[in-house]
Amino acid sequence: MNDLPIDKDEILKELDLIRDEDLKYCDGRILGSMCTEAHPFAKEVYVKFLDSNLGDPGLFKGTKSVEDKTIEIIGKLLNLDNAYGNIVTGGTEANIMAVRAARNHARNHKGIKNGEIILPRSAHFSFKKAADMMNLKIIEADLDENYRIDVSSVKEKISENTIAIVAIAGTTELGLIDPIEELSEIAYENNIYFHVDAAFGGFSIPFLKNIGYDFPDFDFSLRGVSSITVDPHKMGLAPIPAGGIIFRKKEYLEVMAVDSPYLTVKTQSTIVGTRLGASTVATYALLKYFGKSGYSKMANNLMENTHFLKESLEEIGYEIIVEPELNIVAFNHPKKSPDQLSEELEKINGWKVSVANCPKAIRIVLMNHVTKTHLKEFLKDLKELF
Repeated sequence: MNDLPIDKDEILKELDLIRDEDLKYCDGRILGSMCTEAHPFAKEVYVKFLDSNLGDPGLFKGTKSVEDKTIEIIGKLLNLDNAYGNIVTGGTEANIMAVRAARNHARNHKGIKNGEIILPRSAHFSFKKAADMMNLKIIEADLDENYRIDVSSVKEKISENTIAIVAIAGTTELGLIDPIEELSEIAYENNIYFHVDAAFGGFSIPFLKNIGYDFPDFDFSLRGVSSITVDPHKMGLAPIPAGGIIFRKKEYLEVMAVDSPYLTVKTQSTIVGTRLGASTVATYALLKYFGKSGYSKMANNLMENTHFLKESLEEIGYEIIVEPELNIVAFNHPKKSPDQLSEELEKINGWKVSVANCPKAIRIVLMNHVTKTHLKEFLKDLKELF
């Protein structure tokens, strides 16, 4: 720390130089991220609530009422009339909360001390964090030939220590949807907590179904689903951090609650104590601003870009790994490794793609900042590398 104050303009000049080192979503070179630039209206709202703290809701009753309304809206979007939950820092915190609720519920109601979580090999790494923090054992279910969780494998791996089954609606690497209807019944019949990680697909699938896309049910319309993660800061265009966790029952929040005697509420269930209310209010504003029709239009546009990229890649001669379900395309060069191709793409035009590991492939996420013009430029470079 400097001894004397530094002029504001000098600090801002330094920060401008630092920011110039960051990639910008609007350049269209970020092709492997599930995040995107927040909507301008969301940024405007965000600034108005920068000082709000949802960790002490008695001091910010207006902001807390907005969180309640936001959870209600998202809950109804996921076919749950009486929803419970929070807007949190992201999918990782939401998934950790779900696992903690499952662990505590199984411990309190079944006496399970050495809990196990069954999840697919395609599950997000946040579940490894959750298991490590709570001393739980991860039981990996096999994937089928289409890279979705194998239902028969889940059945085989259920034991007396199983506290939760996890399925994915929009896998991180391929954007695929697990057979959630079947797993819901298995969980319900075995009285096992069932969590759906829809961090990616949760703000897309309902809107695509709204305009006629044929997707299987993945939400609370299925009786076995206990909780769902959904991230407004992905396709919802909310500012980071804005992840969501929705529970079917209030008791799942209650089994996580700890005393918070010096705050304006008696207990607290979230992982994070101090919680910025700005992203929550921005999410609420966007839900009202776009409505179902606005989000459906955006989701449809992303899928149109997805199909355009997939078909164009096939025309060039690239190998498509799976038929895209959501706005992710995974592909490979017939001769070059994904790592080699990734390096070459970054060198020739600054393309930042990601490489999936299950299976090994180039992975492109078609977010709102990726336009058809960007895709045409990308395809031109891919053609030259073929």
